[in-house]
Amino acid sequence: MSKITLENMEFHAFHGCMEHEQVLGNTFIVSISMMMDTQLAGQTDKLEHTLNYQLVYDVVKEQMEIPSKLIEHVGQRILDKIMNKFPQIQALEVCLSKLNPPLGGKVSKVTIDLKKVR
Repeated sequence: MSKITLENMEFHAFHGCMEHEQVLGNTFIVSISMMMDTQLAGQTDKLEHTLNYQLVYDVVKEQMEIPSKLIEHVGQRILDKIMNKFPQIQALEVCLSKLNPPLGGKVSKVTIDLKKVR
């Protein structure tokens, strides 16, 4: 079993409960860790024997473009879509951070980590 990680994908998106978040948006960072068998890909050097990371990125980008009030909701959508689209993934972790959340004080980010195992 191998762990493949797409780290620190950055998006400007419009997630949040406050009106200004939905209008101005904010910066979000997403990291995805996928557990899967990569032994055949390691032997053959063929893309069809592993996961095309571009397709995973496209799923994350698509979900980040859909405005939501809660990062919990966005993270769950990303988790579910990736698990449904890529059956070769045995376990998945999604880490979603909102930078500089409007909490009335200095907070660098708020993060949710979600995990799912087949």
